[in-house]
Amino acid sequence: MGFKLIIGNKNYSSWSLRAWLFLRESGLPFEEIRLPLFTDAWSQISQYTPAKRVPVLLDGDIRVWDSSAIWGYVRSQHPHAIGWPSAPQAQALARSITAEMHSGFFGIREQLPQNIRARIPLERSALAPATQQEIDRVEHMWTDAYDTYGGPWLLGDFSLADVAYAPVALRFVTYQIQLSSGAQPFVAAVQALASIQAWAADSAAESEVIAVIDQLHTPGKSA
Repeated sequence: MGFKLIIGNKNYSSWSLRAWLFLRESGLPFEEIRLPLFTDAWSQISQYTPAKRVPVLLDGDIRVWDSSAIWGYVRSQHPHAIGWPSAPQAQALARSITAEMHSGFFGIREQLPQNIRARIPLERSALAPATQQEIDRVEHMWTDAYDTYGGPWLLGDFSLADVAYAPVALRFVTYQIQLSSGAQPFVAAVQALASIQAWAADSAAESEVIAVIDQLHTPGKSA
């Protein structure tokens, strides 16, 4: 029996994207079950996880929720799935920045929510100071990684660090956040990935609208 992955809206759910991208880039087959937020379908989430959040991985009778837990579980079954760099220093950095993403950057999450099909140009100066500092941190992180490891991804080869930050790159595309030349290559690499292009196409085709996100930066709304 293969994996099943429970996700939310492709347009809005960044953590769903992380789990999906991990499985897709690992070359592991899985069945996708989409439960759009704030719809009748979403009421089914409680049968998959007591946390009532996506993503959730089903492996027969086994249920795993939270993207990082899904990565760990799948890698325990499939060691060749997307993982960490082998070099100790690169692995330490990859693990650290991935954990940093998992536990932080609340300003980016709140002020720049995932909305893949939208294009809403924003000036960084219009955002809260804490959010601007988080963007600075991401920008410097990506620049330093490319300067140190030379690309094409953050730590050289594609890793879980790239999975973790791919949705952040797409946020910067949505809100047209201007980045330094050192950070921009990661955004370009994410956009060029065939799996990301497939996810974006599905996002554009979704009919559901979450007004609180779509209207967040419309005229008359504060940033």
